[in-house]
Amino acid sequence: MTAPMMDDDLIQPFQVEPCGLRGRLVRLGPALVDLLSGQDYPPVVARLLGQAAALAAVLASSLKYDGLFTLQIKGDGPVSMLVLDVSSDGDMRGYARFERDRIDGLDGADVPHLLGAGQMAFTVDQGADTERYQGITELEGATLGECAQAYFRTSEQLETAILLACNGERAGGLMVQRLPDAAGEDPDDAEENWRRGVILASSAKAMELTDESLPAQQLLLRLFHEDGVRVYDPRPLRFNCRCSYEKVEATLKAFPVDQVADMVVDDRIEVTCEFCQTTYVMDGTPLKSLLEPE
Repeated sequence: MTAPMMDDDLIQPFQVEPCGLRGRLVRLGPALVDLLSGQDYPPVVARLLGQAAALAAVLASSLKYDGLFTLQIKGDGPVSMLVLDVSSDGDMRGYARFERDRIDGLDGADVPHLLGAGQMAFTVDQGADTERYQGITELEGATLGECAQAYFRTSEQLETAILLACNGERAGGLMVQRLPDAAGEDPDDAEENWRRGVILASSAKAMELTDESLPAQQLLLRLFHEDGVRVYDPRPLRFNCRCSYEKVEATLKAFPVDQVADMVVDDRIEVTCEFCQTTYVMDGTPLKSLLEPE
């Protein structure tokens, strides 16, 4: 079990051959604090968004892509939308939309009470010259992890187990997936090994997934020490919003002039990024060029 050590904000790939599984362990600390800062989320929403951030990271890390992975969850509950994206370089951001008056009094972070009925969508965008990949599944499960498991089971036919945790300041995620059975391996033995691996992975407690004092590799060793765990180079994660004045201007230029005019208040247009709460002001000459294009 040798790989470079990273303290936090990471994706730790691993494999447990005797159990026939591969996996990803995600730990989020400062990156999650930055993602949540300035948003004034109620604690129950912050915890749900933290779990979604961990889920987005473990899902993105299981794919080979050069671009952007987006996780979007929509429901008819008090939390109407969660959006997270993770770039192939490890930059991530996210936000939640919710109705504050419907959140009051809710304490748990389970899917049925907070999100209600809806869908979870995964999208991989690798640029204009490539075909976008998208997977969609209904919100069927008590947790975000269970909803994602249902997608892999029904759409990818890939046996998967996912654990997520967030205490409002830190988040963790653990995903294990079954490897193809080895040549000549007895199917019953392979099934038993996989089930044992899932039991071992599921023994991870929420506190362990978010424990700052418990390094990722130590947690994996604690879970799979009887079988041995092979760890690979960890990948860093960080909060980084890609918004900019130029992107806001380009977006506004895509609207019809009459719609842009409707956005003007006191001779200016203000646009606030939902991911980082940065406000961009369009006035003066730039605003005039939007209202009077050549």
